[in-house]
Amino acid sequence: MTDSAEQEQRGRAARKQVSRSSHGRWIPAADRRDPLAILEEQARSREPDLVPIRYGRMAVSPFTYLRGAPAVMAADLAPQPHSGLTVQLCGDAHLLNFGGYASPERTLLFDLNDFDETLPGPFEWDLKRLVASIAVAGLDNGHPEAKARQAALTGAQSYRTTMRRLAGLGELAVWYERIDAADLLSLAGKVDRARVETRIAKARRRTSLQALEKLTTLVEGRRRIVYDPPLLDVLDLLDSSAVRKILSDYRSTLPEDRRILLDRFRFVEAARKVVGVGSVGTRCYVALLTGRDDGDPLFLQIKEAQRSVLEPHLPRSGYKHQGQRVVAGQRLLQAASDIFLGWVSGPAGRHFYWRQLRDMKGSADVPSMNPALLGEYAGLCGRVLARAHARTGERIAIAAYLGSSDRFDRAMADFAMAYADRTVADHAALEAAITAGVVTAKRGV
Repeated sequence: MTDSAEQEQRGRAARKQVSRSSHGRWIPAADRRDPLAILEEQARSREPDLVPIRYGRMAVSPFTYLRGAPAVMAADLAPQPHSGLTVQLCGDAHLLNFGGYASPERTLLFDLNDFDETLPGPFEWDLKRLVASIAVAGLDNGHPEAKARQAALTGAQSYRTTMRRLAGLGELAVWYERIDAADLLSLAGKVDRARVETRIAKARRRTSLQALEKLTTLVEGRRRIVYDPPLLDVLDLLDSSAVRKILSDYRSTLPEDRRILLDRFRFVEAARKVVGVGSVGTRCYVALLTGRDDGDPLFLQIKEAQRSVLEPHLPRSGYKHQGQRVVAGQRLLQAASDIFLGWVSGPAGRHFYWRQLRDMKGSADVPSMNPALLGEYAGLCGRVLARAHARTGERIAIAAYLGSSDRFDRAMADFAMAYADRTVADHAALEAAITAGVVTAKRGV
């Protein structure tokens, strides 16, 4: 029997262990952990003055709550039977963790763009995270339940059909598969084409040069970061010297040609920066470097990498260094990755990874999406996720498991709506805890 035939057989056999329709059934476990307890457990390893900002951002809506609670969803998925078909998981594949960025060849690509939680695991965990986020976003946007469900169904269907297409391709063809700006325009309908063009143009402008204009000013003829506490805050001398030290150590994790390029830049200044929703409170810095002159900038982001929220529920990472885990997962899942992607250990044994702060990075405006556009975007994200999983797992086995019917798609849509209801309830519980003073939140930051 050929390897392809063996994979196909494994995929079909997995249906007997966990049927495709069973994925649509989700009832919270009787001993489900309190989501607030999970979030508070995470908060203990974060910077205390930033934790209220995290809660404030999560409290904005059920969708922002979902974004900030991958640990809660991981705990909810863990007790459920799974397919056993393993891929490199993104670990947090919600709608806003897909976006545009520049390839090393300066092509604008659309791909996954957040890998803090990456770890090998069952493929459907990523897909369930994606379809749940689609349903929650649709409901948040005021779409009827039927429309929100249809968008989630479209995301799952796109994943399945893409995986089946990739199962028929050779290894190099799958590895080189990518989605660029031209693909985005071709996928957009006539009504939405202008909006997509505007987002692409905006992403192309998001470079270190644009960041220089936005984040710095001239002080006595030299560029300096403009602080905006607490979102962009000054470092004390100890932290600043630590960033300089880890910059030197980080250099050693880059390929030789990138080390030579990095050596052409001079460190100027660093600052603490608050990013995202779920990441708020982890240690994150930006460093300004300059090349030929002050008008030749490079902004790097230094972000703390903690243990993946998936690790309590899956086999431990093969990487002892959490920054290396993130970098390795990103390189596996993305069609192309940042040339300055690297990792390093910092003070107190903390793990960090480095990347460019802005390199044509852009994201979709999900809150403004009407049902038709949300459906188009959901399909695009499903396609991207399938491509990433096909690079890292047994795509033929997964394709055989998914099959040619829409049975799996419908189950994913059912799950999405059930988990959307749970998310709305969990968000309400967070709001109640904030109102009661049990949780301290800083809103509007």
